[in-house]
Amino acid sequence: MDEKKLPLTSHLQELRKRLILSFIAIGLGFALCYTFADSIFNILAAPLMRMMPKGGSLIFISVAEAFFTYMKVAFIAGIIVTSPFVLYQIWAFIAPGLYQKEKKYVIPFVLGGSFFFALGVLFGYFVAIPVGFKFLLGYATDFIKPMPSMKEYLSFSIKFLLAFGLVFEFPVVLVFLARVGVVDAKMLAKQRKYAILLIFIFAAVMTPPDLISQVLMALPLMGLYELSILLSKIFGKKSTSVPPEGDRNKVESPAST
Repeated sequence: MDEKKLPLTSHLQELRKRLILSFIAIGLGFALCYTFADSIFNILAAPLMRMMPKGGSLIFISVAEAFFTYMKVAFIAGIIVTSPFVLYQIWAFIAPGLYQKEKKYVIPFVLGGSFFFALGVLFGYFVAIPVGFKFLLGYATDFIKPMPSMKEYLSFSIKFLLAFGLVFEFPVVLVFLARVGVVDAKMLAKQRKYAILLIFIFAAVMTPPDLISQVLMALPLMGLYELSILLSKIFGKKSTSVPPEGDRNKVESPAST
């Protein structure tokens, strides 16, 4: 941490600078992604289209729905594309206020968090969404045709992918807590049965009301919990064992003859 303390106005000016740079980057990312919004939306909709009946398609039920859907797609994609730059701006703002020991931990946890978030999104896209949609669209009949709208599908898929991305941060959060000494591997292993119960409750809340989607979220979370126990054992805070008072007296006092 810097010894020289800056006045509040300097901190506010620095925050303003970082926010402006971040907004400019997101704006440029949005403009770039909007030119490919149609292709990006087609990639996002691919899991649903593969499960749709032959001849099925997405629809829009209001005049401006397609336009605003593409705007949202471009905005979300722009944030994702520029996220490394935005994260750097956040780091550049908070880094002067951190001790050297704290700085050493930030980068590994940011990289680890980004990796597990991307892993969760990919799992949701390639595994959970196709299986979930296959189950949900199975209720279609000759008289009941699925015709999801662009707006509804975008909202559903983004929430679904974000949910998987966030729950895959589980090991990063628990390892961080283990590193600072809040939890340890033994505590996590001891509370396993309660964790499994909470995982299934969380999966039921975060996913659509079908058993398949809940299990698809709960099973990876259980695996991530076991991974968290292992990583906490490796990277957790090492407790310094203090010998009992009697043992210290034996060590400090000369042996009696």
